[in-house]
Order: sequence, then structure tokens, then C-alpha cells
Amino acid sequence: MIAVNTLQWLESDTGASAPRRRCTTARLLVTVLAAAGLGACAVGPDFKRPETATPAAYRVPEEESPVSADGVAPSASESAAKAYAQRFITGAATDEWWTVFASRDLDAVVREAIARNFTLAAAQATVAEARELVKAEAGNLYPQLSLDGGAGRQKYGTQFLGPLVNNLPTFSYVSAGLAVQYQIDYTGGIARSVEQREALAQYQRSEADATYLLLTGSVVAQATQVAAARAKMQAVAELLAEDRSNLGLVRTAFANGSVTRVDVLTAESQLATDEALLPPLRQQLAAARHALAVLTAHAPGEWTPPDFSLSALTLPMQLPVSLPSELAHRRPDILAAEAQLHAATAAVGVATANLYPQITLTATGGWQSLPGQALFTRSNAAWSLISGITAPLFDGGTLRAERRAAVDELRSSAARYQEVVLESFGQVADALDALTHDGQLVAAQSNALASATSNVELARESYAVGNSGILEVIDAQRRRLDAQVGFLHAEAQQHLDTTQLFLALGGGDRL
Repeated sequence: MIAVNTLQWLESDTGASAPRRRCTTARLLVTVLAAAGLGACAVGPDFKRPETATPAAYRVPEEESPVSADGVAPSASESAAKAYAQRFITGAATDEWWTVFASRDLDAVVREAIARNFTLAAAQATVAEARELVKAEAGNLYPQLSLDGGAGRQKYGTQFLGPLVNNLPTFSYVSAGLAVQYQIDYTGGIARSVEQREALAQYQRSEADATYLLLTGSVVAQATQVAAARAKMQAVAELLAEDRSNLGLVRTAFANGSVTRVDVLTAESQLATDEALLPPLRQQLAAARHALAVLTAHAPGEWTPPDFSLSALTLPMQLPVSLPSELAHRRPDILAAEAQLHAATAAVGVATANLYPQITLTATGGWQSLPGQALFTRSNAAWSLISGITAPLFDGGTLRAERRAAVDELRSSAARYQEVVLESFGQVADALDALTHDGQLVAAQSNALASATSNVELARESYAVGNSGILEVIDAQRRRLDAQVGFLHAEAQQHLDTTQLFLALGGGDRL
């Protein structure tokens, strides 16, 4: 690096010609600044929102036919699936997308999580930090003004004025004044730095939106898990009541001599086996409650969430789905990747600007005096105006390597952006297909539950008249429990996949 002073004045205002010199210098400064402003340009590429290949639809729809491939008409379960199928309509979800479940308890917990969650609070603080960093970087676009003052005692040696003037006396001094420094951004390097900071601020905003979306989705998912666990525990509790009733009947029959000891042991064994189903469900319920407590910034031992139920979480039968062309403008992870790409584009401009000379203007003005003299007098006024240029000559290839690295990062960011967009389309397609299959599964499980319930009733009637043993009753109850748990699991999964669809689409219009 080499530094050259192109203009330098260091004069004291001691003569009549000083005002003329100051006016000339001021006009020169204004002319230089104006010329620099008019000729300023920003080197490096300008950011443009990347173009992506937007599909016409999120997925290839499944073929539907009134007759199957082998010529057989659809079954009753396939026809019943339409009653549980959710319809997808073109549109966007509301800001508070979770309100589609029509649950006041869920709405209250989600709002509490938004207000109290520490992760979201940290993300919001990071956004505020990024905005302040933008302002700090933008300050470099303006002249830097500072107040200088000092007092001291000093003695110069021979080298100051040469051998002709020697033995300069020691003296004391005081000074006060202003200093202005301005870097002419004729390459736009500083402007690119501000642009980069703004892009990074937008990235943090998108990350905060993603945190918000993940938080609300997690609350809804955990509330669904609470509801599902409670429903399964209720089903097991009903089964245990039937097991105890069966055991009482068998013991009575054994006392009357109508059944053997084997039937009693079979009923007791079944009761013990079914009782083992409750602890895992209790653990699932506890884990979901603890997760909700943490999401709402409560200690699990100090707060208990509402007792959610699947029946109270209304499943929306019509789901708004935005167009594929709108997805890139809605999902926070895509917007975050776009902001990173913008920052990488601006970084190339910054690295390019570093290859050019830097021009700096410095002006000082104030008063200097010796002790015993008045400081703020015309004769003690002093000022200077310095224009400096610093140009890189040899740096071992550092600056050009940094620019090549910035270009490589730009290409990497562009590839990551395309990958995020592609993965987003895949997630939406997965959610849509999952909901389509969920409706079919819920319908099939509903039919299975109805059949299993009828089978239990027949088995009991048969056992009551002595046509079958207790094993048939137990087996029928076991099948009904499996069908009931399967139905509850399918119903809960349909709620979870509905939540996942909203997350995959980027939530509501807030984003």
C-alpha cells in the first residue's frame, strides 16, 4: 500500500491574505466533494431476485376412477373416505392460522407462547441488533466530525527544523478545535457494505419469522399430542373396566363350577397385560405437557396446559393452499436464503471496491496558544485541509483472492437458494399427499372400529349363553382396542398433517 498526499495546507491565520486562502480552499473542497458525488458508482453486480422454475402444481394428482383396474366397483370404505377427505382451495391462510381448529384453549396457549417464549424473544432482539448495525454502517457514508482539544509541554530537537535552527526552547501549549474526515465513496464500496448489512438484517428478520412459525406449529403439534394421548388413555381405561367385569363374571362362573381355573387365569392375565398399556401413554401425555410448558416459558412443575381433546380441535375440511408461484414470497426459509444471496452479491461489490484506491479528505480548524495568552483570538487560529489517496500496489494477492472467494460464495448462495426452493415444493407436496391419505386411513379405521365393536357385542352374547368361552370375548375386545387406537392415531395424524401443511406453506399473511 502507498499513501500520497495530493493537497496539504498547514497555515496560521496571521495575515490579510488568510481569508482569501480560506475561501479558495473551501470552494475547492466543495468542488471536489460535488465531483465525487456526481461521479460515484457502485462496482460489482446488482442484486436481482433469482428466477426459479415454478411448477404449475405442487404434485401430480392421483387418478380417481369409479371402477378399479380389475373392474370392481369402489368398496364401502373407499366411498366413505370422501366424508373424511379435506378439500384444498386456492387462497392464503389468515395471520393466525391455528384459529382454523376453532379452539379457545389452543388460541390462548399459542398467544402465551408468542408473548413469553425465550427463543422468539432472542430472535426478535437479533433483528433489532441487525437493524442497528445497518445504521452504524450507513454512518460511514457521511463526514465524520470530531472535537479535539489538548494541553501539554514540548521541546523539539534539531531534526525538526534542521541544523540552522537549534536549541529551540521548551514550551507549553493549549489547543481546541474541530476535525472533519470524509472518505469519497466513488466506487460504491461503502454503499455496498450498507447494502450487505441491510440484506443481513432481512435475513435475521426472515429467521425470526421462521422461529415464529416453528413456535406456533410446535404448540399446535404438542396440543394435538396431549389430546391424542388422553383419548388413547380413555380407550384403555374403558378396556380395563371391561376386563375387570369379565374377570368378575369368570370368577362367579368358576365358583358355580361352569368354567375351569384356566379361564380365571386367562382373564387375570389379560387384565394385567392391558394395565401395562397405561404407563407408556401417561409418559407420552407428560412429555407433551412438559413441552408445552417449555414453549410457553414455564417450568413444567409450575404450569399445566389445558386438557385438550381431539373432539374440541375442529378439523378444517377446507384448507387454503397458495399458488406455487407465491411460495417463494411466503416461506421464511426461502426469504432467508434470498437475503443471504443478496448479502453475498453485495460482498462481491465490497471486495471489488477494495481493489481501487481510497480517497480521503481531512479538514481541521481551531485555535492554538501558549500559556498566558488568550486562546480564542484571530492570531491563534489554525486550520488544515488534507486530501489523501491510498492505492494497493502489492499485497501478495490477498485482495484479488478475497474477491474470488466472494464470487464463489455468491455461486454457493445461489445454489443453496435453489435447493431451499426445491425442498419447499417437496414439503408441500408431501403434506398434500399425506392429508389425502389421512382421509382414506381415518375412513378405513372408522369401518374397522365399527366392525370390531359389533364383534365384541356378538362375542359377549355368545359367552352369556354358553356358546363360546372367555377367550373369544377377550380376543374380540383386543381387536376393538387395536381398531380404536388405530382410529385415534389416524385422527391425530390428520390434525398433525394439517398443521404441517400450514407450516410448509409459510403460515399466514404475516410473513
